[in-house]
Amino acid sequence: MNKPVPLISLREVSKEFTSPSGTFIALNKVGLEVQKGEFLAIVGKSGSGKSTLINLITGIDSPSNGEVYVASTAIHDLNQEQLAIWRGKNVGVIFQFFQLLPTLTIAENVMLPMDFCKMYSPQERHTRAISLLTKVGIAEQADKLPSDLSGGQQQRAAIARALANDPPILVADEPTGNLDSQTTDVVLSLFETLVKEGKSVIMVTHERDLSKYFTRTILLSDGVIVSESHANQGAVHHA
Repeated sequence: MNKPVPLISLREVSKEFTSPSGTFIALNKVGLEVQKGEFLAIVGKSGSGKSTLINLITGIDSPSNGEVYVASTAIHDLNQEQLAIWRGKNVGVIFQFFQLLPTLTIAENVMLPMDFCKMYSPQERHTRAISLLTKVGIAEQADKLPSDLSGGQQQRAAIARALANDPPILVADEPTGNLDSQTTDVVLSLFETLVKEGKSVIMVTHERDLSKYFTRTILLSDGVIVSESHANQGAVHHA
């Protein structure tokens, strides 16, 4: 049997940042493949390269060396304008601090990516926003402003917005960092459901006790992957 083509493939990817104090290597020759339908956790201490790794996968950053392929697109070759269009259709990004626009209603926040990428007709957008808010369990909050919602409700709204253009990949950077444990379980169960529906979810987290949700966990340290573990299996340590 042929091995399936990975949804995401990083090949010998390095990222360097230069500052007045010198050059800092955030990632060092990282190789990573993610298959469709995985729920992948990226863990590691602060400064280990977690956010840099997902910024390369989402095209927010470009690699200093190496290649990044996502859904067969060589995103390391795209310019900023091409990246913005590509990202809008292929990747939903969820942030720790929600990043909802404060002057727009929850429904309008969810419609924004559809407007930006000219996806769906103007008539369909509101209906789609409500159906996504129903999916995440907060349809009754559609006409409220973000400031009227709890942290957990805002994070669910952010997930609905990330789903707006039906991207194959969701990337979440510490999405439960500001949530209590009960709300964290609700959000992760929602991600789990999305994975069962065929989405791929990549999540940066510092919380080890959430591993029951993930199909695979990789541990980063000083810009390299030092180990990975699969659900119900032990860790594999990289040399």
